[in-house]
Amino acid sequence: MDNERQKANIRTTRKTLLVVIGMFAFGYALVPLYSVICDVFGLNGRFIELQKTEQTEYVANVEKRIDTTRKVRVEFLTTLNQKLNWEFRARQNTIDVHPGKVNEVMFYAKNLTDRKVIAQAIPSISPGNAAKYFSKMECFCFSQQTFEPGEAREMPLRFYVDPNLPERVKTISLGYTFFDTDRKLASK
Repeated sequence: MDNERQKANIRTTRKTLLVVIGMFAFGYALVPLYSVICDVFGLNGRFIELQKTEQTEYVANVEKRIDTTRKVRVEFLTTLNQKLNWEFRARQNTIDVHPGKVNEVMFYAKNLTDRKVIAQAIPSISPGNAAKYFSKMECFCFSQQTFEPGEAREMPLRFYVDPNLPERVKTISLGYTFFDTDRKLASK
């Protein structure tokens, strides 16, 4: 009887060990899987972001291919995390752009609190397959923004829509959500 019980314990231990290894492998695979999902669906700001050193050459090459025969509507949506007491909006709700042309849109933000706030804007794009055709060259979302009490400012977004954007995509919605990055406030 003890021999049978010992064999059953060994089988159970092996199965448990395999489950633990499988769980570890799955957890390890989540990082690249998350990146792929974000790239495909345009989540969490996974866009082409160009370094300043690449911009001049890149813009020159892009603007050689401006498609003046079509326009794509870009909508700008802005939201705030429920704990962020700010005013935040795009100066224009929509803009019609020629694919390949570099465009600039201004956003306005104001800290309505009596304390210094450090916040981060997280972008998302819809439809998700348009994310790989939407390139930002300058964006307030690239870094955290520090606002003093009552401070307001204009923040630029420079972007272009790649001329290779599928013809069926007529409208792109670009959304930004600002979050207060203060961990102490987030836990309240």
